[in-house]
Amino acid sequence: MKAFILAAGRGERMRPLTDNVPKALLEVGGKPLITWHIEKLAAAGFTQIVINHAYLGAKIEQAIGTGARFGIQISYSAEGEALETAGGIAHALPLLGSEAFAAVNADVFSDYDYAFLARAVGELPHAHCLAHLVLVDNPDHNATGDFALNSDTVVDDGARLTFSGIAAYQPVMFEEIARGSKAKLAPLLRRHIAARRVTGERYAGRWCDVGTPARLTALNAELRGN
Repeated sequence: MKAFILAAGRGERMRPLTDNVPKALLEVGGKPLITWHIEKLAAAGFTQIVINHAYLGAKIEQAIGTGARFGIQISYSAEGEALETAGGIAHALPLLGSEAFAAVNADVFSDYDYAFLARAVGELPHAHCLAHLVLVDNPDHNATGDFALNSDTVVDDGARLTFSGIAAYQPVMFEEIARGSKAKLAPLLRRHIAARRVTGERYAGRWCDVGTPARLTALNAELRGN
């Protein structure tokens, strides 16, 4: 079972912390953000992880390595410049293969159990859907939300929630994107949401988009119990 970690972002809002360190390697609770994801994915049964990178990508490869110390296999999808979420996934399809896979943003932190994500990966083909999204309550910085839920189907109207950056996808969803081109995820999702081919769930536990130095500081303080 494969997973994809999106780690190609420049992290402009995190400067100066990201001037010499890629955002995925910023530490939360004593270890890099990306390490939390790798450990949780491995514990949930994912055996192969693909990580994309662009800015300071060599530092990510040096820090994480082949995955041997996590008991899994890690490969890398290098991008000359960040290709956005959908473009990055499309670029990595040769490494991801033809079966459903998990995808997580490296710059989020949560207590969400990736065993549920593994289950979603397994169920996606049988549901005849192209994506499964984990949605969370709206944080202050995204007060209007992204998508809504009607039972377990993601819809574009109703009480909106925020997309967590945690999902499962079918590779065919990205095959129309020319490899190496930039492409955003939201327009692609909305097209398939309109066709009712996206399922979802609401997660009410701890989740943080670690997008600014202030959020990073607050999260570290929270984890220390301060």
